This record gives sequence, structure tokens and C-alpha cells, in this order.
Amino acid sequence: MKKISSIKDLVREKYGQIAEQSKTTNETSCCGSGTSCGTYTIMADSYADLPGYDPDADLGLGCGLPTEFAHIRPGDTVLDLGSGAGNDCFVARAETGPEGKVIGVDFTPAMIRKARLNAEKRGFNNVEFREGDIEDLPLNDASVDVVVSNCVLNLVPDKEKVFAEIARVLHPGGHFSISDIVLKGELPDTLRNAAEMYAGCVSGAIQMEEYLTLARKAGFEDVTVQKQKPILIPDHILLEYMTEEQLKAFAHSGTGIFSITLYAAKPGNMRIHALAPAENAEKEACCEPGSGCC
Repeated sequence: MKKISSIKDLVREKYGQIAEQSKTTNETSCCGSGTSCGTYTIMADSYADLPGYDPDADLGLGCGLPTEFAHIRPGDTVLDLGSGAGNDCFVARAETGPEGKVIGVDFTPAMIRKARLNAEKRGFNNVEFREGDIEDLPLNDASVDVVVSNCVLNLVPDKEKVFAEIARVLHPGGHFSISDIVLKGELPDTLRNAAEMYAGCVSGAIQMEEYLTLARKAGFEDVTVQKQKPILIPDHILLEYMTEEQLKAFAHSGTGIFSITLYAAKPGNMRIHALAPAENAEKEACCEPGSGCC
């Protein structure tokens, strides 16, 4: 328990510092870890072409584009886990429309303050940010339609609990789209034990198959990898955590670090709220007991 608490304290402290850094600093490091990776991004994909994207809310910390794959509909209630400065929330808002709602949860006070300020500046009255732990979400059961998250679960010690919480807060038939870092093969201990790399999205990652198994164990179905790409960390970064001999062995080990975007659905019937009244009436008439048409 003490180790888990210390990990959370480390991540909270690190991402509190990241909240005050520029996007340029964050995206040219390993997920904002402060370790220079050159003049290019290691993890992040570009949001530039997505509706609702606001560069001021983008800290360059992501490893995918979960909102692009999330099948968000007008009127949906969307939850973003580890919402940071609000980037994915604002992109999701463009999909839900004014009749929808977006909730961001983050356990770093500095991030919550920054996100709330960004929302206030833009007059977004259907986007809210709640301070809380994604292992114990501050939401009611069955209260959201879609969950998204971008490069956050890898930082959480108890990923099984997070998937259970996602299942709890989703409506029956709701779904998630989560981008995250996973492994194929085991990282050397020197990497896994390095605190900077832990806060930088790599050493907290688990095996890809284990990640998918946790989603299935939580009761989700249609577990699907929507996108996968390798993460190639430059040698000069790896040499900060291992010797040249260890680096050579690592390069030939077959071990890989990947960004994936994972989709899965909670069993049950989707809540019908995006249909026009006439369509609702038709569906209700069609689905009378004994009609045989549903």
C-alpha cells in the first residue's frame, strides 16, 4: 500500500510540474518527463485536424487520438480519464454538441485549475472538471455513455480497479476508447525502476495481452485494438538508464513498446437519446411485445 501511495505521489507531483510547462517542452520529452528526446515527439499524435481542437489545452502528453475512434454521438455524456488541461474533453465536446456533456477527471490539482480556466475562457458550460482518482471515480453508476482516456492508465498502479470503475460508470451498452502504452516482452529492470521513465509513460506499462485481459475480466465485450504503432525511443535516452551492452541486448531482445487505442463495450442495450421523436415513436411501436421485429 505504501509503494502504491508513493507512486501516486510521484506522478501527481510530476504532472503538477508538467501543467506549468509549455507544450514544446512536454512534447519533446518522454510524455513530459523532462528528459530531452530531441526535436520530435515520441508518443503524441497530432490533433490539428480534429474539430474542437484547441492548442492552448494540448500539453503534448498523449500517445494516440482516442476521441477520433470513440463513436461519440450528439447528446452523449462523455468521461475523460486523466483529463489534463482539457484537450480531449474539448474535442469530445465538438462531437456531443451543446446538448451533450463532457466530464474530465484528474487527480492533479494544477491540471484541474488549468482545465477549468481553459473551459471558462471558451465559455463551455457543458464541460466540467472534477478532481479525483480514476481508481475511485467521483461519478454515479451508469451515468456516462462513452469513456475516453489518453496515455493515463499506464501510470495507475491498480489498472484492474480502473477497468472496474469504467464498467461501473458506463450505461449498459456504453463503450470506451482508450489510448495507452503497452509492452510486448519484458523491459529491463533498470527501465522499469526508473522514476522519470515511470512518469514518462513507459515503465508503468504492462503487457499488451494482459491489458486486453483486464478489459475482458471487467466484463467488457468486443475488445478490439483500433490502432497500434511502435514507440521508438532514441538510443541516447535509453543510455541514461542502461549500459551500452544492455542496450545492445535490449535491441535484439524482441521487446517492443507500443501505443494502442483499445475499444470495448459494456454489455446491454444502448440508451436511445439521439433519435428524433418520430424515430423514437416508430421504434417503440415496432418493439411491442410479440411484434417479432426487434
